[in-house]
Amino acid sequence: MRYLSRIFMALSALCFAMPAFAQGGGAETNWVAITAGFSMAIASAVCGLAQGKAVASATESLARNPAARPGIQFALILGLVLIESLALYTLAIIFLKVK
Repeated sequence: MRYLSRIFMALSALCFAMPAFAQGGGAETNWVAITAGFSMAIASAVCGLAQGKAVASATESLARNPAARPGIQFALILGLVLIESLALYTLAIIFLKVK
């Protein structure tokens, strides 16, 4: 039974692969634009997660020690600027590469 399942999986993979290799050279796909979209999505997701973690940590530390507000606020703003620069650099590279 397991052997038969593997044979059907291999045949289905071959059925999906054949049309991809049979395409003519008519229209070329702009892979740079497609990968640029994925890279911007990944960079934005990572920036959002990192900024959320930074703000949550800063809020928790302010709740524990309100007297340390100036130092925490400076570190938070500096960290948020560096985190956001990842998305901005990604966007700049996309504008330079995608034509």
